[in-house]
Amino acid sequence: MASVSNNGRQSSVPGTNPLNSPPAGVVDLARSVQDSIARVMVGNSAETELLLVALLCEGHVLIEDVPGIGKTTLAKALARSLSCSFSRIQFTPDLLPSDITGTSIYNQRTGEFETRRGPIFSQIVLTDEINRSGPRTQSALLEAMEERQVTIDVETVPLPRPFMVLATQNPVELEGTFPLPEAQLDRFLVKLSIGYPSEDDERGIIRRFREADPLSDLQPVAGPDEIISAQRAVRAVYVSPVVEGYIVQVIRATRRHDAVELGASPRATLALLRTSQALAAIQGRDFILPDDVKRMAVPTLAHRVMLGSRTRLRGRNNAAVVAEIVESVPVPVENAV
Repeated sequence: MASVSNNGRQSSVPGTNPLNSPPAGVVDLARSVQDSIARVMVGNSAETELLLVALLCEGHVLIEDVPGIGKTTLAKALARSLSCSFSRIQFTPDLLPSDITGTSIYNQRTGEFETRRGPIFSQIVLTDEINRSGPRTQSALLEAMEERQVTIDVETVPLPRPFMVLATQNPVELEGTFPLPEAQLDRFLVKLSIGYPSEDDERGIIRRFREADPLSDLQPVAGPDEIISAQRAVRAVYVSPVVEGYIVQVIRATRRHDAVELGASPRATLALLRTSQALAAIQGRDFILPDDVKRMAVPTLAHRVMLGSRTRLRGRNNAAVVAEIVESVPVPVENAV
């Protein structure tokens, strides 16, 4: 299979659209933000790229990792690099929905109720250990993520743009937690893990933070308007029928695999499309390649599928199963001319 250019010839790359113009400003924005975050974070270039992909897709990120890895530092570095407002919410068992969204307070002086906005009204929101709070509080956050607005009493207030939630989970301490159900996990565009640094990177962390915190001197390299413009450009990235079919086949393969009890939803299809568009734009292309789909499949789909009990007992995890599924789907290639 191959795409066809405007002169009737087959393009050399499946999915190419020569009529499109390059994604304006996306490459420069991505490079500037990555370089800025790299002044604080040592290594983690792949994780930074995934954050940018989610940001450009107007999506949210779930980070599952142990404490002390640098999740908060990464979120703060992203917010400062983008000149965005930042708030951090520590999820605890006694946290109420109003602690996140805000509430109405009666002002005795004016005799009227005043809306007090909660910490959700920031452009970059870090929610630490989201599984520590009960379902009601989790639902309040996830509703705001999906609708991009908050209802306080009878007033509906839109959230700022750009808006992105970075939620963290600790995979080790599970006692007293409320795991997110699959329907709520599906609201996160991507899931990632930072992981322990290599020996060289850990030495680099010591040297970088030995005398001062580089985060305190970090300067913005882009503003909200540039982000919104880049988000529009990403949606214009071309998707050929060949690559479109490949995305659908990958999704449908998750529903047929023996190890999977619940496959990816149509929302996952759109998520894989959007993240592939963003990755292509970051790399300076105005069209998606099958390799973009393969690269984004695990972070986009692994948390959206439910493995069967036998598969879990054998010690296999979601990421490994999704990677296996992707490898089993034939990659589209160009027909011989």
